[in-house]
Amino acid sequence: MHSDENHDVLIVGSGLMGSAVARMIRDARPDVRIAMIAGGPTMGTRAGQHLHDVADPAVWERYNKRIDSGVQAFYTGVAPSPETGATMHGVTPGMYHLTSLGERADEMPSASVAWNAGGMGIHWTAATPTPWGSEIPTDIDPELFDRDLSRASELLRVNREPYPQTPAGRAAVRALGAHFDPVSAPGRHLQDMPMAVNKDGTGLKERTSPSVIFPPIGDPSTDANFTFVADALATSLLHDDGRATGAQCRHIETDEAFTVHATHVIVCADSVRTPQLLFASGIRPEALGRYLNEHYFLTGIVNADPERLGIDLAELDPPTDHEWSSDCLWVPHSDETQPFQVHLMNKVVVDEHREPVGYAVGIEYYIRTEIQRENRLEFSDDEVDAQGLPRITVHFRYTDEDTANLDRARAEQATAARLLGDFDPETQSTALEAGGSLHLTGTVRMGPVDDGTSVCDLDCRVWGFENLYVAGNGVVPTALVSNSTLIGMTTAVRAADALLEALR
Repeated sequence: MHSDENHDVLIVGSGLMGSAVARMIRDARPDVRIAMIAGGPTMGTRAGQHLHDVADPAVWERYNKRIDSGVQAFYTGVAPSPETGATMHGVTPGMYHLTSLGERADEMPSASVAWNAGGMGIHWTAATPTPWGSEIPTDIDPELFDRDLSRASELLRVNREPYPQTPAGRAAVRALGAHFDPVSAPGRHLQDMPMAVNKDGTGLKERTSPSVIFPPIGDPSTDANFTFVADALATSLLHDDGRATGAQCRHIETDEAFTVHATHVIVCADSVRTPQLLFASGIRPEALGRYLNEHYFLTGIVNADPERLGIDLAELDPPTDHEWSSDCLWVPHSDETQPFQVHLMNKVVVDEHREPVGYAVGIEYYIRTEIQRENRLEFSDDEVDAQGLPRITVHFRYTDEDTANLDRARAEQATAARLLGDFDPETQSTALEAGGSLHLTGTVRMGPVDDGTSVCDLDCRVWGFENLYVAGNGVVPTALVSNSTLIGMTTAVRAADALLEALR
């Protein structure tokens, strides 16, 4: 790419949020010239394709071996990922712990980011539970939020029944419904987990990924007004007197620097690297990197007792080569009366002959934690990480109320699990270390006024700028119990709407 090229919109980041912004702009304005910086090397044969759907058998098997635990943090690995070294030259694309990139993350040791085109959008489990109650920002008009949520669901292709309940799944619902339903708000009973999973033309279940949301990411030749800058990283944003003018970038392998100019700029990196890039660019609102939040993730597994559930193992279908899970169920939180989200990922256990010998229920509790200003990402003025960006020190602590809620969840989990089978919390349950949920929020949070407690306004425009926007989970200002992608996508919808208005 040459420095003299100019675009109407520059999108930094090629994940789910960036692809949604591109899609919304393109649907409304085929003439708008869009440039997108990948933010990492291409993984597989097509940029932005979910690894579950990659044709390469080696890539596919690596992904599925990691994901079949059903626990997101186990996908990256319990042990730290390999050190990348002083630079990212030759580093295999994939997920890496912050410590592996040279950040100081002892207080959030399981925090990870994606080093690849498509970001987390090629790795995610595709769970899209609907935000509710205290998760919804109170400063946004409820009707407008519902509109944004509906559009976000469309972009992600949310399926309300991606895994139709098997006989064993229905038995689990009967056993657990009497426990959860009486304390759940109307409509918040035990039910199927909504997921961005849909059958493709062959009948296989495809995950929504960046190249599904905006296909030109996978094949830029299909859109003459779209420029996809693969295998590249934005290192700083260009700006002057309250206007962003583009980005300084670097090719990953050659270190060649280049500039992308644009009339409007939106950063859709992630909750870690979006604020990191703003800091590197000298854009440093008081709240930048602060209010870092993440719910607890309490994971467990119970081997269901067939007699207790009234199921015949011989009648269960073994897992297919493409789907390890047979049922995916969800107990939404109901704030005070039922404060936890419960996620049930179940699978049929088979022997060496692929004969069913058990039914395992993964029972995960998500537990809200308090938002604290001092939980933050601190950026260095004189040290850099392996990406060449300001080195990060993560500050993260739980409050006494957080730990009390975790203890309550442990007891609740044991009670629910024992309705299915024998369960020992000491050996069958664990709370993941901080960062393990991968649902980090708040680091570039939105707010109604520029009072030092937010980075952007309710349209995701960075304070003090006319044409610089941010989108993604980091913009979410509330403490989440549920998975963050769907509510994060509402910020991409708001930002795209604001960009389209500015383009007019």
